Amino acid sequence: MPDAATLARLSAAVDAGFAAQVAFLQDLVRFPSRRGEEAPLQDWMAREFARRGYAVDRFTLADVPLPAHGKGAPMVGVDPAGSVQVVAAHRAEKPTGRSLILQGHIDVVPEGPADMWTHPPYAAAVRDGWLHGRGAHDMKSGVSCMVFAMDAIRAAGLAPAADVYLQTVTEEESTGNGALSTLLRGYRAEAALIPEPTGHTITRAHTGTVWFRLRVRGVPVHVAVAQSGSNAIMSAYRLLDALAEHTRGLNAAAASDRWYAGVEDPIKFNPGIIRGGDWASSTPSWCEVDCRIGLLPGTEVADAMAGVERAVEHAASGDAFLVNNPPELVWHGFQADGYVLEPGSDAEAVLAAAHEAVHGAPLQERRTTAVNDTRYYGRYYGIPGLCYGPKGEGAHAFDERTSIEDLRRCTLTIAAFIADWCGTAPR
Repeated sequence: MPDAATLARLSAAVDAGFAAQVAFLQDLVRFPSRRGEEAPLQDWMAREFARRGYAVDRFTLADVPLPAHGKGAPMVGVDPAGSVQVVAAHRAEKPTGRSLILQGHIDVVPEGPADMWTHPPYAAAVRDGWLHGRGAHDMKSGVSCMVFAMDAIRAAGLAPAADVYLQTVTEEESTGNGALSTLLRGYRAEAALIPEPTGHTITRAHTGTVWFRLRVRGVPVHVAVAQSGSNAIMSAYRLLDALAEHTRGLNAAAASDRWYAGVEDPIKFNPGIIRGGDWASSTPSWCEVDCRIGLLPGTEVADAMAGVERAVEHAASGDAFLVNNPPELVWHGFQADGYVLEPGSDAEAVLAAAHEAVHGAPLQERRTTAVNDTRYYGRYYGIPGLCYGPKGEGAHAFDERTSIEDLRRCTLTIAAFIADWCGTAPR
């Protein structure tokens, strides 16, 4: 970890810039950067990076060969040419330390009905030590930490003695293609840190994720003679029940998994969107359900998909209508592997030392049942993928918020990690 004098200088610099950091995070939250609408925020980020003197690379998903890689996921109703990525490069004049990627996603999930929020979802309200808003927790707080950690190093009169790439990406919430695109663009480093809101723990393992759409057809008739037709919505429910039963079997098997044995029901199945029918007094002739199911690290995505197919086919075979009118499975969005950060890497040891220096306690780990972007760095490119960030509440929920004081501590921890991992030189 940095020596006591360096840590004190970094702490003073974080404190001096903290009001500006909170204002910066408020600006981030005020951008409604939902899928397909991230470009205005990314353009703003590019200007912010350029103002700090970084070399800035702004490109889109259409500018990289995603299909050729084989791990890019099918896009969901978004034009790749409109999905903007930003990389800001600090280039060390005479590198002596270890290089680093700092990456955060700026896409957010839909906010739902605004009247169900205590504060408007994009107002970035600050109340009682919390900053509220969609994306404040997941993960614009972490983006502010990585940007202002680098600012603090500069304000302390230092510069990283290795190349550092600050990346803001899209598509983390639906495909992971943003993270993959930066690697296909050629950016590499000896470690990657993604400051997702982990509550100052390190993510030891994350599950994978697969998205799919169930399409069911039916025979529409007047509801007065419903028995002579079929109901596509009710047929879809039959399939969902079968998938829930399939998930229970997966979770029973997970009880003996190396990493997830102590986690209750780590495989999550979720029917997230349902559409169907045309008229309340007609039996519906169609129904579509968008679903998500998880998979353990070590399970192949293709095997998880095959399991879903078998469950749907078995359920359809027991239904008089579906057996002759098979449902359709459409694979779109996430086709993401799980990832394990194996213990013992130098990068983790340096982060653990920085955490203990700031927090006065050992770094704890977590196993998450959601996916994050570290898999691209660690699993496919051999770059240790550290997922560590600030504390907040309400990811994907109403009244999402981040703790302001934890934001300060996380920024200092990341600054200390950068200084130790990359080394420093006088600025």
